[in-house]
Amino acid sequence: MMRVWQDGRIVMPEEAHVSIADRGFLLGDGLFETMAVHNAQVFDLDAHLERLASGLGVLGFVQSVDLPKLHSGIARFIAAEEASCAVLRVTVTRGAGPRGLAPPEAPRPTSFMTLSPMPPACETPLSLHIVTGTRRNEHSALSRIKALPYLDNVLALSEARAQGADDALLLNTRGTIACATVANVFVIREGRLETPPVRDGALPGTMRALVLSLSKQAGLTPVENSLHVKDLAEADEVLLTNSISRVMEAKDCNGLPLGRRARAAIDRLRGLIASRFDAG
Repeated sequence: MMRVWQDGRIVMPEEAHVSIADRGFLLGDGLFETMAVHNAQVFDLDAHLERLASGLGVLGFVQSVDLPKLHSGIARFIAAEEASCAVLRVTVTRGAGPRGLAPPEAPRPTSFMTLSPMPPACETPLSLHIVTGTRRNEHSALSRIKALPYLDNVLALSEARAQGADDALLLNTRGTIACATVANVFVIREGRLETPPVRDGALPGTMRALVLSLSKQAGLTPVENSLHVKDLAEADEVLLTNSISRVMEAKDCNGLPLGRRARAAIDRLRGLIASRFDAG
């Protein structure tokens, strides 16, 4: 069993503990990042740490987190565990605090890292379900950071699985598409690669940013615009992206088949991403 990195120490899982007063445990007051380890290196590490720092700024305790120490701790942890190909999760909470909502004036954050086996590549196109039981609040600052509370996503996935689907699509309060449970959403149509803007409740995913930056090389024009449910049926392809699975195709949504007419462009995009991974 792989060990755990906690506040600079590498310990066995049973030795890692969080205070009963930790605000991450009690209130979800914290953030996390999930990253791909490839050839013993974290892919796109700077982008992940920049997003973490941005989220800590939103929550108001970025000055209390030693980000250079966290950066060096990641390298030391991966080397110590001899992790060549794995999933790294970094979790940072505000730490323990007094009872109530008001944060402590001088927080002492808690940081954890875990390593898990890399899941097999998703080679089978996904079945999607548009959930009705929850909505993504695009007006909330939490929609733009990887905050610990993920229960909307948990409920959305449960609803989708109950309908026999692999994943869920969440709409925002205006009824346009925001995201999947752990992925950004793209559609390809008429040579454009379209994705919801962050203002629609889309998380600024690191793979999302990479896909947008590589789209022209794949022969696609990147466009950030609101996507409606009807746009899925009109698309040549519907894609989901995240830092672990990279690019996943969708085959149907709410039981209706989706277009599969842009395979060549997807293959080019996947090849470009793979080249970035292999280049380190």
